[in-house]
Amino acid sequence: MSVRRGQRLAGPGTRLSWLLCCSALLSPAAGYVIVSSVSWAVTNEVDEELDSASTEEAMPALLEDSGSIWQRSFPASAHKEDAHLPPPAGTARARPSPAPPGMFSYRRESGPRLRPSTARFLAHASAWGCLATVSAHEKIPGLPFGNCVPISDGPLNNSTGIPYFYVTPKDPVVANLMKNPVASLLLPESEGEFCRKNIVDPEDPRCARLTLTGQVMAVSPEEVEFAKQAMFSRHPVMRKWPRQYEWFFMKMRIEHIWLQKWYGGLAGISREEYFKAVPRKA
Repeated sequence: MSVRRGQRLAGPGTRLSWLLCCSALLSPAAGYVIVSSVSWAVTNEVDEELDSASTEEAMPALLEDSGSIWQRSFPASAHKEDAHLPPPAGTARARPSPAPPGMFSYRRESGPRLRPSTARFLAHASAWGCLATVSAHEKIPGLPFGNCVPISDGPLNNSTGIPYFYVTPKDPVVANLMKNPVASLLLPESEGEFCRKNIVDPEDPRCARLTLTGQVMAVSPEEVEFAKQAMFSRHPVMRKWPRQYEWFFMKMRIEHIWLQKWYGGLAGISREEYFKAVPRKA
């Protein structure tokens, strides 16, 4: 092998040094793995999937907040597997992260002590209700028959819990009551803040519903003035309704109170608890 003048042959020691340097530079890379992380915001399409999902895996896990009447909900995938474990000794507990975008809130189911107040709140806040009666019509005798009617349990500053009505004998429901005074009045929370702010349908169980059953009868002459204040203060347009329809006042003598405000059955409330309670939104 020919060698040009001035050029040295690389000895074994030199080659070994280069190999050691390359090994030292490349050896740390053997202990690492590069991971690509991708994140994205929850879009409206994802919101629709969350709303339409009905499987147990897609149902949100409810996280209660003891300082509020609301409880936030998050999908199960938003929680770490070790989230339920206590923090290590000597470390401060991390504050909970804010709700992810696109999530919604569930209202906590209140205890038995708040139910009478919630019922009274619905009775006072409702401007209308669905009144179901027993039909006296010749074609459907004895069958349930209902209609939506304006109601008031008193002026804004004087809640009585007793529904008052301003009706005409020409209304089929009133004709039914003349034959059989037994009736049922449904007062939904569709006019409340919860359903409106959370865009919840009125039939959603999270929207509270109050059902009052009893007998509906004409108001006595002694009560007409109060009934007039109760109805006309909440429905001023009634003063201008045509007089030829022979309007008069009626009220319900409540016998049973039922409240539903969550997934599940009804909660019965005694008349004593109902009339002693102070209207309060739950």
